[in-house]
Amino acid sequence: MSVWEAVAVLLAGVGAGTINTIVGSGTLITFPVLLAFGVPAVTANVSNTIGLVPGTLSGALGYRRELAGQGRRLRRLGCTALVGGVIGAYLLVNLPSQAFATIVPTLILLALVLVVIQPRIARAAAARRDDGHGGAATEGPLLIAGIFLTSIYGGYFGAAQGVLMMALMGMLLTDDMQRINAAKNVLAFVIDGVAAVFFLFVSQVDWAAAGLIAVGSTLGGQLGARIGRRLPPPALRATIILVGLAAVIRLLVH
Repeated sequence: MSVWEAVAVLLAGVGAGTINTIVGSGTLITFPVLLAFGVPAVTANVSNTIGLVPGTLSGALGYRRELAGQGRRLRRLGCTALVGGVIGAYLLVNLPSQAFATIVPTLILLALVLVVIQPRIARAAAARRDDGHGGAATEGPLLIAGIFLTSIYGGYFGAAQGVLMMALMGMLLTDDMQRINAAKNVLAFVIDGVAAVFFLFVSQVDWAAAGLIAVGSTLGGQLGARIGRRLPPPALRATIILVGLAAVIRLLVH
């Protein structure tokens, strides 16, 4: 990896850490960059997941004030996320690499659609809470099942897993969106963390890429928690969409 490639990966990590803390889908920044520099798709995904773990922890710590009083919720949903993340990581390692190359373009396109419609989802969730139809304040079976399936997806690939969790919790919980976002960051850390531990023992890692993303995403996690809400949402979504489309093209022509 050249110096300029290393700088690009580091900056991509900063962007991913920032975006993940705000809403999710940071993988759509770092994953295509690794592909562009010739890292094989599965190795890029594994290295990216490991590198983003410090960033998700950084983002969760940045939202620690909003986590107050959510211990019971995080224990229940965290256990669900842990199991789902392991299953997703297992599928990534044990399914043929050809399956990953076939499935991931579809998953990225799904993630891009979620990024586009995320503002509508947020408005709908806010309207339901304002009308008193936001669902139970506790974690019912529907939310637990949704988090479980999202965690499997997150352990396998993870792009826009935060968008999915924000949508689920926003529609099914009566709580402030900033508190929901704080819970999302903790759950993302659990999913990425357990998948990363699994990958350490059974998969090939590009440690240079993972280390650069780790440093960048840690900085980005703090940026996302402190000033990320000031970024123009349309510009942020446009960047994610362009990078995601580049990833799809790169995978399809590889």
